[in-house]
Amino acid sequence: MKKDLTLLVLAAGMGSRFGGLKQIEPVGPNGEFIIDYSIYDAIKTGFNKVVFVIKEENYELFKESIGKRIEDKIKVEYVFQKMEDIPASINIPKERVKPLGTAHAIYCVRNVIHENFAIINADDFYGRDGYLKASEFLKNNQGNEYANIAYEVGNTLTLNGEVKRGIIFTTNGYLDKIVESSVKENNGLALCKPLNGDLEFSVPLNQPVSMNLFCFTPQIFTYLENHIEEFFNNCKDLLKDEWLIPNVAFESAKENKQKVQIICTNSKYLGMTYKEDLESLKEGLKNEINNGVYKNNLWS
Repeated sequence: MKKDLTLLVLAAGMGSRFGGLKQIEPVGPNGEFIIDYSIYDAIKTGFNKVVFVIKEENYELFKESIGKRIEDKIKVEYVFQKMEDIPASINIPKERVKPLGTAHAIYCVRNVIHENFAIINADDFYGRDGYLKASEFLKNNQGNEYANIAYEVGNTLTLNGEVKRGIIFTTNGYLDKIVESSVKENNGLALCKPLNGDLEFSVPLNQPVSMNLFCFTPQIFTYLENHIEEFFNNCKDLLKDEWLIPNVAFESAKENKQKVQIICTNSKYLGMTYKEDLESLKEGLKNEINNGVYKNNLWS
């Protein structure tokens, strides 16, 4: 029997550095969005359901501009990431506007996803090979491991400023630690400034990094439910702090709950951290079309 595979698309972010709602910025030759290419690749590699986590106020816009393109091609569900979707013991300040983080976004879909799934950011282009490796892992996973499809840091940088990346360190092919950092190229290396204030360090340009392409089983929801109160009741700044899925994956592995396999891809990541990245993203997609990976009119 065919195994159900779900793609969870994290689309509740505000896109503050880009300056708008990146998810509906046309990037393809016929007005396609990055999400169009993501869903297309997911379908090609065996995913048969997509779940979008969005802000409730963006639902109509999101459904009309993105959902209607794909609803006849794959099963689609929408989940709202709400501040109120937390245990009663957590008191988030009313002044907070920013979403509570990617781990909270996954927590919000706990009643919707019951099968193995992969997560992606809505505004990132991951390349076909990333989805293929995720699909292969999820189909063969017996439930005792998670995975991160990791990218070479040099394939994820932009000329337009620093980017946030999770620098991955491994032991025998499994996650040892992730250091969330601001990264830029410097003299043929990637210069990393840890977001927690630790000393900066450099790594080779082929060092694996997390782009949030994680593969999970439904067991992740139990971990999230057991730790959400601990995180938010102990964080330093409830106006700004975010519960992030790379940290959750690392902590879960550290507790020996679930090992995280690191599976590397040589796909070149394309994204829109900055407005100036738009033209290089379009050029990258144009090359993929010229190489026959995508049709000029994607959904025709």
